[in-house]
Amino acid sequence: MPPLTCTRLPELQRRLLAHFYRQHGSHMRVAGEGQQWVARAGDIVAGLNLTPVHGGQWLTGLFVAPQWRGRQVASQLVDAALAEQPGATWLFCHPDLVPFYQRLAFTCAMQLPEALATRLARYQRSKPLVALVHGQSSATSSPGNSTSV
Repeated sequence: MPPLTCTRLPELQRRLLAHFYRQHGSHMRVAGEGQQWVARAGDIVAGLNLTPVHGGQWLTGLFVAPQWRGRQVASQLVDAALAEQPGATWLFCHPDLVPFYQRLAFTCAMQLPEALATRLARYQRSKPLVALVHGQSSATSSPGNSTSV
């Protein structure tokens, strides 16, 4: 089995991540802007998107191929992607996934950038979601810089 590598996907190869999502029947989408990260063991086995927002980035589209789950692939991919990012990283997830993200050092977000707070409120009309954050400093969590959830 080839070794697992986690790297930022060059912009010209974004279609490879979109193909990976479709190949596995995932509803995940490649973000229109920002960075895409992949884990490879030869082929792509996992991917995620990081979209810039005020004070950091928004993590979406984390998906690991079913046959690679339970092997710490998501942890390695998230760690690699966030190691290069300044500021906080927010995400929205189903309540059942909170323990998984807590193991990756995410905590419940008490404050969100305005753009994410608005989006979360809209999404919560049709599904249960929790906002989590990784690496949020007191400067980005002050009421003057963000919006309460």
